[in-house]
Amino acid sequence: MSWAFRKRLHSFLRSSLWVVPAVSTLAAFSSIPILRILDRRLGLELLHFSPDGARALAAIVSAAMLSFVVLFFSVLLLTVQIASSTLSPRIIARPFRSRALKASLGLFVFTLIYSMAVVARGIEGNIGQLATAMVIVLTVTSICVFLYVVEHVSKELRPATVMADVASEGLKVIKAVYPRMLEETAFENQLDEALLGPPSRVILHVGKAGVVQALDITTLVDLATHAGCTIEVVPQVGDFVTSHDPVFRLYGGGTAIASEELLKHIALERERTLEQDPAFAFRIVVDIASKALSPAINDPTTAVLALDQIHNLLREVGLRQLDTGSIYDSLGQVRLFYRTPDWEDFVGLAVTEIRQFGANSTQVVRRMRAMLENLIPLVAPHRSSVLLQELELLKFSVDQGFAMPQDRKRADLPDFQGLGGHRKIA
Repeated sequence: MSWAFRKRLHSFLRSSLWVVPAVSTLAAFSSIPILRILDRRLGLELLHFSPDGARALAAIVSAAMLSFVVLFFSVLLLTVQIASSTLSPRIIARPFRSRALKASLGLFVFTLIYSMAVVARGIEGNIGQLATAMVIVLTVTSICVFLYVVEHVSKELRPATVMADVASEGLKVIKAVYPRMLEETAFENQLDEALLGPPSRVILHVGKAGVVQALDITTLVDLATHAGCTIEVVPQVGDFVTSHDPVFRLYGGGTAIASEELLKHIALERERTLEQDPAFAFRIVVDIASKALSPAINDPTTAVLALDQIHNLLREVGLRQLDTGSIYDSLGQVRLFYRTPDWEDFVGLAVTEIRQFGANSTQVVRRMRAMLENLIPLVAPHRSSVLLQELELLKFSVDQGFAMPQDRKRADLPDFQGLGGHRKIA
């Protein structure tokens, strides 16, 4: 089983909704004989249900649970549809990865199949008091869990919650992809690709097109070390790759490495994920802010909430060393290099679209100014110049977006709340 296949399998199991219900179905069928054995051995007299009464109860519960499962999916799909239309299509997959959602769905399916199995067993003879009591317990538990899940899903799909969760995952990815703080070194080393010369081999992609989701960095370094060559990963994580696009370039040999072996260590999927792609966290939050600033929605407060999370992400990136795309062996020879976003990429992604779409919103421009002025003294001097340029662009956008001098003066004030906060930055 190749690394890429394991990665796809893990992604499938993580996002699939039918795996847990399938396991619940098997567990429900296998639990009936176990409960009957326990019932016979323990001789419990719990509810004193007659066989006919137990069968009637199980039949009612099984019919109700079928409607329950249908209602649950209807509520879920409607909620996700509304959230994706008002927030971003990039969040559609997130609710389906929720462990609470999968566990609740597994419980509902277990209760449904278990009740049906109890009815089927009851036709043959006595059901048993323990099995009957389990029907009641599962029904009450399912009702309570259903109410919890409806509330949970509705809260989890609120704009502030979605952006906070995305930013929290993005911070973890940033720390994993860029583990070193910037103050640990005086400058950032960037590999001069011209020193490597022309590539000895170019490996093209074969198969279905997709977005680069992740790289098996450790194995690629080992392959390059054993072959005594340098491997370049051409696409950046998050890039779209189609058939016959260059994926790897090898320098200084590497003829012993089969093309198929290299292609097994790059995972392609239909859409981007946060696994090794810190810029995708910015992308999701910026998309939510951009949609909130559209004329159809016109919700600048959501854009201000998005800037709160972008501020947090950008601060973390600004304090870290961003040159980790080059991996060296013990002798100091570069064995693998791949592209990651640099400081200018992150700043442009975080600021440009929101500034363009929110140029006429006093809330947005004030919150963005507060963010930029707060970050300038925190980051290294060579990075603050990019923020100063964004401040100049913001000033120009404000001058163009507000006709009244009083409005321009008000929009030029930094404010962490957009409107209503303190006018000075601490």
